[in-house]
Amino acid sequence: MTDRPRTLADWLTYIERQHARAIDLGLERVAAVKARRGQARSCPLILVGGTNGKGSTCALLERILLCAGYRVGLYTSPHLLRYNERVRVAGRPVADEVLADGFARVEAARGDTPLTYFEFGTLAAWEVFGALALDVVILEVGLGGRLDATNLYDADVAVVTTVDLDHMDFLGPTREDIGFEKAGIFRPGRPAVCGDPAPPARLLEHAKGIGADLRLLGRDFGCRRLDLQWQFWGRNGKKSGLAHPALRGANQLANAACALAALEALGERVPVAMQDIRRGLAEVELPGRFQVLPGKPAVVLDVAHNPQAARVLAEDLGHQGFFGRTWAVFGMLADKDVAGVIEAMKPRVDRWLACGLEGPRGLSGEGLAERLRAAGVAEVRPFPSPAAAFRQAKESAGEDDRIVAFGSFLTVAQVMRCLAGDP
Repeated sequence: MTDRPRTLADWLTYIERQHARAIDLGLERVAAVKARRGQARSCPLILVGGTNGKGSTCALLERILLCAGYRVGLYTSPHLLRYNERVRVAGRPVADEVLADGFARVEAARGDTPLTYFEFGTLAAWEVFGALALDVVILEVGLGGRLDATNLYDADVAVVTTVDLDHMDFLGPTREDIGFEKAGIFRPGRPAVCGDPAPPARLLEHAKGIGADLRLLGRDFGCRRLDLQWQFWGRNGKKSGLAHPALRGANQLANAACALAALEALGERVPVAMQDIRRGLAEVELPGRFQVLPGKPAVVLDVAHNPQAARVLAEDLGHQGFFGRTWAVFGMLADKDVAGVIEAMKPRVDRWLACGLEGPRGLSGEGLAERLRAAGVAEVRPFPSPAAAFRQAKESAGEDDRIVAFGSFLTVAQVMRCLAGDP
């Protein structure tokens, strides 16, 4: 490398160009660089995968462990506003210079091995964590599981939150195919938590075949709603009188149950008290997951970008109360199941504002509007960007209306910037 990147922004621009493909699943290349760096695990590791719910489960785990006094490292993706959101230590995004130093160490070991943006970032995050005295590390799987870069790091507990159709070009066309890929993060003899209420047979078969200690929602752990509280039950008994997670949404109890099942499995090495669990559930935050902003008209931000997540969003909107009209600021990537998301959300939306997303995978506003019209949606207008669509929604919506921005992390991120006053 002739001109060495210096700032974090320089590094992010640089690593985008180091592989011909944005996604190139496989562990050989990244394993070689990991070995050259001598990266090793020095504390308990929780690896969280799943089609939906993995970000919420990671946030719940992090907050409960922080409340228990542990020093926690958390790696997630993608980010909304700043890359630093992806790498957190002690509950806070790490500084630009810390990340830049991690990228520099990976680059020095990489040689001529091409790495994708995500692979580069995963190795750099581990460099950050490895330089610190951490008590627990939590990694969120990027895509799938078996061939994802995070799977290079052997987990003490692996969690698969849900299995549904997404990324079929990479993971296969059926839930069975996808379930097998996600089960690839399980390890022989170690706890494997699955929060899907109907797990694919191939996931179950793989877990049994390798001798994983499989813990299934509804069989080995679960949750019961009790008026204004809920109860977790697991192999070690019950935890009652729990407040609902501060994260909104009908699916958050299942995510919380997955988090508590993982902590139960790690209980001897990383014990947490009931007061830590209660505080963690009350204090957890995660932007962009059924995030309801104060004011009128109501604004809801949700990164739902596949049919399963859209169905959950539609259900949550149905429980929200009365609104005059619901305006959708809707932008998606072209390689997603756009028709499935539209079908899930059609009953909840009165006015569709189709917005274009930038980048090679982005779908234009007009292209998305055509998909909506093909699905039988009459009230739709195309816009070049989420910001333009959101500004129009704010102008048009009445005080008793509701604006829902969804379809992609990119959609929500641009609306968040618009709300913050950025152009």
